[in-house]
Amino acid sequence: MASTEIKKARVSSAQKTQQAIKRRRVMIYVVLLAIALVAPFLAYPVFLMKILCFALFACAFNLVLGYTGLLSFGHAAFLATGGYFTGYLLSQHAVTPEVGILVGTLAAIILGTFFGLLSIRRQGIYFAMITLALAQLVFFFYLQADFTGGEDGMQGVPRGHLFGFIDLENNLSMYYFVLAVFLIGFMLIQRTIHSPFGQVLKAIRENEPRATSLGYNVDAYKLVAFVISAGLAGLAGSTKTVVFQLASLNDAHWHMSGEVILMTLVGGVGTLVGPIVGATFVLTLTHQLAQSALGDWVNVILGLVFVACVMAFRAGIVGEIQKFAKKNFK
Repeated sequence: MASTEIKKARVSSAQKTQQAIKRRRVMIYVVLLAIALVAPFLAYPVFLMKILCFALFACAFNLVLGYTGLLSFGHAAFLATGGYFTGYLLSQHAVTPEVGILVGTLAAIILGTFFGLLSIRRQGIYFAMITLALAQLVFFFYLQADFTGGEDGMQGVPRGHLFGFIDLENNLSMYYFVLAVFLIGFMLIQRTIHSPFGQVLKAIRENEPRATSLGYNVDAYKLVAFVISAGLAGLAGSTKTVVFQLASLNDAHWHMSGEVILMTLVGGVGTLVGPIVGATFVLTLTHQLAQSALGDWVNVILGLVFVACVMAFRAGIVGEIQKFAKKNFK
């Protein structure tokens, strides 16, 4: 009888702990949303939109690295694909922005499926190298294709009118549209991670042979996660093209794949908010350095930040904060 009471007390304590964690998480999200809503009145909206686009890109990448254990060096291809397809439709066919963004996202999903089918059966460095090689093929395709503008990029992409009546030339309207797109993408990632599907992804990350022995089709789960990540990366690229009215080869270059890895590692791999913090930190640091006397040393300083994170702060900013909180505020 006493043993039964102890078990019930433990279950009740665990439930209370989980509820407290959920309440804290909701409070953090509410605070962050409030900050995002008032941010364009306190800072330059275009820079904030850039942060939101890259934060979505980093969150998408974190889905495969942080929750599935797949290190992709080819995510820039999806960012660029979404951007180029959206830019082409808006420039040449005068479609509305939402249609252009949806088509760009769909194109990234198709490309992600192709990448995944070719690479998902490999692991570790072999998977990373295959995705890098495929991304470089995409880069050279966009370099040679007529519709992309080559090295000059696709310039003068019109923002247009959302749903036919919301003028996105207004930076404030554009900002809240980008915020809505980011929130949709973030909620999709959150729902994926906390679903039974997401729990299987974590099991694959922790011990793939054991997940296989339990009867899960590991390759199928990894492929679906990879395609979702590719689609969200394409969504980020499509939105970015509308914001800056430009699609360029920089988005397809392997440097961009490296930059999103840096953002994710700095913020915290395997955390929901980490990629957002990492993207904000890296973009703000880059912006400030570019305007200072150290402008020529931006890449060197970012490299040092990367090394420092790998050597001393492997959990990233958010990860280290979580570890500190668990240790001192149980």
